[in-house]
Amino acid sequence: MQRTITMTEKELARSKVIQMAAEKRLTQREASERLEISERHFRRLLQRYREEGDRALISGHRGKPSNNRMGEEKRKQIVDLLLTTYTGFGPTLASEKLAEREGICVSKETVRQILIEEGKHRPKKKKRIQAHPLRKRRPCRGELVQIDGSYHAWLEDRAEKACLLLFVDDATSQALAARFVPHESFFAYGELCKDYFAQIGLPQAFYSDKFGVFRVNAPNVTTTKAITQFGRALHELEIELICANTPQAKGRVERANAVFQDRLVKEMRLENITTYEQANAFLPTFIAAYNRKFAVLPRSAVEAHRPLDPASPLDWIFSWQVTRTISKDLQIQFDKKIYQIITQRPAYALQHREVIAAQNAAGEVTFLLNNKPLEVRLFKQQPKQAEVVSAKKLEQSPAIPPVNHPWRTYGKRISGKPIPSP
Repeated sequence: MQRTITMTEKELARSKVIQMAAEKRLTQREASERLEISERHFRRLLQRYREEGDRALISGHRGKPSNNRMGEEKRKQIVDLLLTTYTGFGPTLASEKLAEREGICVSKETVRQILIEEGKHRPKKKKRIQAHPLRKRRPCRGELVQIDGSYHAWLEDRAEKACLLLFVDDATSQALAARFVPHESFFAYGELCKDYFAQIGLPQAFYSDKFGVFRVNAPNVTTTKAITQFGRALHELEIELICANTPQAKGRVERANAVFQDRLVKEMRLENITTYEQANAFLPTFIAAYNRKFAVLPRSAVEAHRPLDPASPLDWIFSWQVTRTISKDLQIQFDKKIYQIITQRPAYALQHREVIAAQNAAGEVTFLLNNKPLEVRLFKQQPKQAEVVSAKKLEQSPAIPPVNHPWRTYGKRISGKPIPSP
């Protein structure tokens, strides 16, 4: 009875060399050198070949489970944990957490294969690579800090979406500061900057996108002197602000956002964090672990951060500042409100003079004349004009098309005539 033997290309090539040696067309030394094995091992293969033929060259482990395979009990324990405690975790993070929290050491590739077998992980398709010119890291820590805001369901279904403000050093990929805020705004960045400057120092430059907090994007503004409130604050602190042309240009903070959206979400789930106050309290612990794992050493040991002057008025610098003119009645209009100046000085000494109106994050307003505060009282609050709101922002249920609407019969055509829906 004839039998079919399945052999790999390597086994076929080995079979030809052994056959030539068996037919005395090659010496055993020459054959062993071709197969890159010892003469002793070659003689053993040759003896088996003479006894069993080509079947002797087929691996005896083929079709059998590996001797190093995982035990069924251990595999079942891992599957139970992946489907309950670590649901939604990627292979790499799940492997780390199994070793860290459960004491189960298993490779990420093993976890990946288990997830694929259980239908909980789908291998990613290789994306079409788009070439971007590489840029070397800055040599010193604090020379360039990439900043960005990331909107995400950070607490999943336990709270509303929020924005994570993240500062990442270009030289080391180290996360320097982070905070959860409701929205990306000037005051949100200002509060985070104040904490960052007080703890670490003043960087030489910030690298951001073209968001309205960092750059004036109004089409009718053509002057190069136009500057945002955040840009003004950084200018007073002698910090350069650079806006990237593409997201890939500030890839370090973009990649950090992706890592945070994966790992931080799951870490907060394991810690049973349900509010963003708790999340902000947990951020320093997570950032310390993140930096230990992903940060790299800078090319230069020189620290580029400048120490913050204790006398620096950060609260004043990061307030919303505009210029206003005092009326002939010693009144100032700001934010749809009229403020009356209280003074004993003659009116002509203050009329038509420019003052700086500054509003902090709490909404408190201060007026300064020659860097000295003016005493004012709220005289009148003007009624608000009706604002134009986009239909996308209105919380209303979508309109339901009628039964005979063309949308319902779209694509259901034969000979150019629509077929009515059943």
